[in-house]
Amino acid sequence: MSDDRATDPAETEVLALIPARGGSKGVPKKNIRDLDGKPLIAYSIETASAADYVDRVVVSTDSEEIADVAREYDAEVPFMRPSEFAEDLTPDLPVFEHCLGWFADEEGYEPELIVHLRPTGPLRTAEEVDDSLERFCSHPEADSLRSVEEPPASPYKMWQPDGEYMTPFTEHPEIEDAMNAPRQTLPTVYQTTPDIGICRRSTVLDQESILGEHVVPYEIDRTTVDIDTPTDLQFAEFLLSTGAVER
Repeated sequence: MSDDRATDPAETEVLALIPARGGSKGVPKKNIRDLDGKPLIAYSIETASAADYVDRVVVSTDSEEIADVAREYDAEVPFMRPSEFAEDLTPDLPVFEHCLGWFADEEGYEPELIVHLRPTGPLRTAEEVDDSLERFCSHPEADSLRSVEEPPASPYKMWQPDGEYMTPFTEHPEIEDAMNAPRQTLPTVYQTTPDIGICRRSTVLDQESILGEHVVPYEIDRTTVDIDTPTDLQFAEFLLSTGAVER
């Protein structure tokens, strides 16, 4: 399939890719740990399956245990991810390249859009996935989309080590002494969340990136969580069990 820069997600082949390696260190077996009665990865699978615009839901993993759980929740696990693409410091790009390469070689399947759903962001909804796809497709010049939120502290208020001292992490070219400026006078900045990423197949294969040059922000206006520690898991459990967030 050529990259036609589709403007309607309903007329576009959309693959939801859920990467879930087995070697989590901070929370052992994190991707299948229980969260309010379900394995963590089940939340991403169920959300992707419920999204109107997603055509296929695929889990990329190196773990047979994760693969079994993923299939139990009706995700496809058509291949096992090679161990060299499932190491502690493996970036996202080779995981995407392996997935797309496998599908092209084995099935001749070439989805135009890939929705990246990290299991560590279980609070996303199917409505958010569909809304982000609509937003992305309304920007045919864009290479990717990332879910974002405003950080609790501005980077203009942050420091970095400098020997025995510290220096400002960054300085604003137009605001003198931004470190001490009122927060309201500083520009809006975003930090990414694990909820939703979208990229074009051409971004991965032609630009060798899952971001490219033109990235659309999709601002999340609810509480987010990125599960990396046992405390994060407990916080997500609290949010779900108390109804503080709705899925």
